[in-house]
Amino acid sequence: TYRRKKRSRIPHSAFELSLLLDLPPIRSLPHRPNPRHLTDRPLVVPLAGNYAGICSHLSEAAEMSTKGNWSPPAVSGRLFTLGLVASWYSSNIGVLLLNKYLLSNYGFKYPIFLTMCHMTACSLLSYVAIAWMRVVPMQAVRSRLQFAKIVTLSLVFCGSVVSGNVSLKYLPVSFNQAVGATTPFFTAVFAYIMTVKREAWITYVTLIPVVAGVIIASGGEPSFHLFGFIMCIGATAARALKSVLQGILLSSEGEKLNSMNLLLYMAPIAVVLLLPATLVMEQNVVGITLALAREDIKIIWYLLFNSALAYFVNLTNFLVTKHTSALTLQVLGNAKGAVAVVVSILIFKNPVTVTGMFGYTITAIGVILYSEAKKRNK
Repeated sequence: TYRRKKRSRIPHSAFELSLLLDLPPIRSLPHRPNPRHLTDRPLVVPLAGNYAGICSHLSEAAEMSTKGNWSPPAVSGRLFTLGLVASWYSSNIGVLLLNKYLLSNYGFKYPIFLTMCHMTACSLLSYVAIAWMRVVPMQAVRSRLQFAKIVTLSLVFCGSVVSGNVSLKYLPVSFNQAVGATTPFFTAVFAYIMTVKREAWITYVTLIPVVAGVIIASGGEPSFHLFGFIMCIGATAARALKSVLQGILLSSEGEKLNSMNLLLYMAPIAVVLLLPATLVMEQNVVGITLALAREDIKIIWYLLFNSALAYFVNLTNFLVTKHTSALTLQVLGNAKGAVAVVVSILIFKNPVTVTGMFGYTITAIGVILYSEAKKRNK
């Protein structure tokens, strides 16, 4: 017996499909059926073999809902990446300028203690981010040998940060950034000495303008200070040495640590290493800081904010590296130095000569050429 009411019926029109799935009509039809007549017909869920028709209608609806090629997830992803880059620039340039202000303009002449404050903040905030907020999975130290390697990296890291902060007492930020741009030169030298790794000849040629630009900028720098220059060169060389050592010491799969976990272990070790240096070389610095705080409480807020920024430099650098390509990161890194130079000149009003800016420009061009040569020879 044929029973119409018990027969499974498949919706054939877009209007019937919209009633079934509680969706708005997909398109207006010239002869839309009256919904009142559909109440007498059973609208049951179609059988498994008929899902292809449903999917085609749904894909058509999705195309119409995204008319104009606008995709909310893609746009939100781009905005998120732009926010990360802006945060990276702000924290990096901010901590650099605030270090300069504290050590040079404000009169807080204790770079080792300032570095120890940075490392203390990095220790605490790294633990909060990894153990509590789970920004990245925690990686354990698996052996005493691995721990000894991390201690070695931490020692070099301390030397780099302290030397950089000392140089800011004597040099303007613009010249400090010009010298810091020579990091690729020291990286290539240390890589050749320690790993006998040879690059293509064109890579070494691109290092000539990197060094030549700094020489020209040094000759044209009105605020040149020899001790500050030596400290800045030392900081740049130590930064390159840490990069090469990290590739050598933590090269095996079982010992590799991402930058956030490496900071989690290096920062407390750095505090332990810097504490005796602070007590010996910057005696009674805690008492002097408290005395300054009685006169101006803002010094405490400066130190707290500066220390937090030092951690966020590392956090945003990790996130930008994770969410962008290597080429994008190189371009952003090169542009960041130029932005820092311009902002520092606008804020501190330090004198700049045409020769100095010409030298810095040559160095920046050399760094870009070096990055391009490395990429082509991979």
